[in-house]
Amino acid sequence: MSNNPTALDLPMVDPLPEQTQKYFDICQNKLGMVPNVLKAHAFDIDKLNAFTALYNDLMLTDSGLTKLEREMVAVVVSATNHCYYCLTAHGAAVRALSGDPALGETLVMNWRVASVTPRQRAMLEFAERVTLASAQIEESDRATLRDHGLSDRDIWDLINVAAFFNMSNRVASATAMQPNAEYHGQAR
Repeated sequence: MSNNPTALDLPMVDPLPEQTQKYFDICQNKLGMVPNVLKAHAFDIDKLNAFTALYNDLMLTDSGLTKLEREMVAVVVSATNHCYYCLTAHGAAVRALSGDPALGETLVMNWRVASVTPRQRAMLEFAERVTLASAQIEESDRATLRDHGLSDRDIWDLINVAAFFNMSNRVASATAMQPNAEYHGQAR
């Protein structure tokens, strides 16, 4: 097997630009690895920068959705789409953030039986609906989220997180992107 993180022959820029190398070094120091999704995008630094900027904005900035809730959405969308890479990576994140290995596994296998709050269940149902039939979402669907305490800004963030993972799931699956082996043993 090649060292490429995907089935495509798109090697990383070598050497990486200084800013990109710094970012990869931060990942290595913080995570103990450079996620393969970043390596996969590193054949084109502009695409990598666009991907990481959007990811970081959606997943790491201030939001009415917690980091755990955003990761839970990532897992439910990825489970719906059968995305091996994202299920592995974001399942590990749910395990780590929640401190509950069973939650991460349950969301991967069948999120409907997971022990989640009513607010989280409404969010996950909505994320699945964004994934399966976004054109069929109606005001009543958004009203349900409001009834569970989500603001319109929170709903915007929820939609964007779900949409981002729908896009990245399709890229990861269609390129046969492989998750880093380290994810499999994290937070168990």
